[in-house]
Amino acid sequence: QVQLAESGGGLVQAGGSVRLSCAASGDTLCVSSMDWYRQAPGKELEWVAAITSGGSKYYSDSVKGRFTISRDNSKNPVYLQMNSLRPEDSAVYYCKADRTRTYDTGSYTPVPVYCARVTDSWGQGTQVTVSS
Repeated sequence: QVQLAESGGGLVQAGGSVRLSCAASGDTLCVSSMDWYRQAPGKELEWVAAITSGGSKYYSDSVKGRFTISRDNSKNPVYLQMNSLRPEDSAVYYCKADRTRTYDTGSYTPVPVYCARVTDSWGQGTQVTVSS
C-alpha cells in the first residue's frame, strides 16, 4: 500500500501563495496518478489537480492558471504551488494516490504485476486558510 503525508498548509492573505507537499512511501510504483482534492466546511470534496505517472497534468477550472502541480525527478514528493489565493480557496487539502488510470489522455508508466493488490490511498489533509 501507499502511505501519504501532506505538509505546507497555513494561513495566508488573499493574493498570497502557499506550496503544499505530498510525500509518498510504500508501493509508489503502483500509483497511476497523484491527485489533490480539497474540502471546505459544509461543501463536497472537490478535485483540484492531478499529475500522472508519465507526467501529464490536469487542473480544475477553478484553479487553472493559479495553481501548479509538479514533482521532483524522483517523482516524490508531489507539490501543489498555489498562487493568487482567494478566500474561497480556503479548505482542507488532501492528496490521493490513485491506482486507476483516470485520465484517458494521460501518459502513464507501466506498473508491476503485484500492484493488483494495492488500493487508492489518501493523506491526512492539511488546512489552508486564506484571509480577505
